[in-house]
Amino acid sequence: MAVEIPFRRELQVEYGAVAQLTPLIRRVVARNPSPFTFKGTGTYIVGKGTVAVIDPGPDLAAHVDALLAALAGETISHIVITHTHLDHSPAAAAVKAATGAKTYGFGPHGSGRAEDRSGVGGVTEEGGDHAFRPDVVLRDGNSVAGPGWHLTAVHTPGHTSNHLCFALAEERALFSGDHVMGWSTSVIAPPDGDMSAYMRSLNKLLARDDAVFWPTHGPPIPDPKPFVGAFIAHRQERGAAILARLAQGEDTIPAIVDRVYLGLDPRLKGAAARSVLAHLVELVELGQVESDGAPTLDARYRLKG
Repeated sequence: MAVEIPFRRELQVEYGAVAQLTPLIRRVVARNPSPFTFKGTGTYIVGKGTVAVIDPGPDLAAHVDALLAALAGETISHIVITHTHLDHSPAAAAVKAATGAKTYGFGPHGSGRAEDRSGVGGVTEEGGDHAFRPDVVLRDGNSVAGPGWHLTAVHTPGHTSNHLCFALAEERALFSGDHVMGWSTSVIAPPDGDMSAYMRSLNKLLARDDAVFWPTHGPPIPDPKPFVGAFIAHRQERGAAILARLAQGEDTIPAIVDRVYLGLDPRLKGAAARSVLAHLVELVELGQVESDGAPTLDARYRLKG
């Protein structure tokens, strides 16, 4: 029986408007809806008076203008980045130029991975923001703070190697970026995406005691432990399905995608192929699968043994 993920897709959006979500959290959603961003990037504002901005979003002037207008009369003290994809970090430059606030994040795109284990090599990641460099580097457990709020970094590599979640202690809330979203599973795309790291990061969140997750895309996730558990089970099931297809003699990623991702939106086939590659990299490392040469999108695969 397939794992049932309790997806949450109910979200009313008024682009350009600021929504008060909790006593300490506001959100402005960018007009960049897509199959990968749902209704758009949700830029979070934490605090009152002196605030942090989490994931300022894509390089859209209208979104930056709306964010700055929402904070007229207040001070942005921190620009905080969960990870360096083009829908999350590029607007940091404009917000910094307008306010003088420093940027905070793990590091440049790809900075969390020690090596490329996939064989994909120098393939350009079209979704990566390669221009971003944080003014202040954050590592797991580092904190930033303002009047009445504290944000602590939780390193959660997998979706990207430099992905950070941020825990808001005052509300037992976790800004989960793209690591855990309510509306969809996350894309894990080598070379920067890493399935083994993603699974470890999911288990890391499972051990926490957060009351709610606030993803950058989509609605909040209350009672997140069962949700994270379902994500872990889903990925384990997907790995087992890939092994089953290999046992049936399907030895290429396109063939596996066609059989495992039934009814897939054609626009997502490329992302599905990268996700299968991420699983195969992990299965090769676990010694369950072997490939002709390094694991790549074009390689042929077979069960080992």
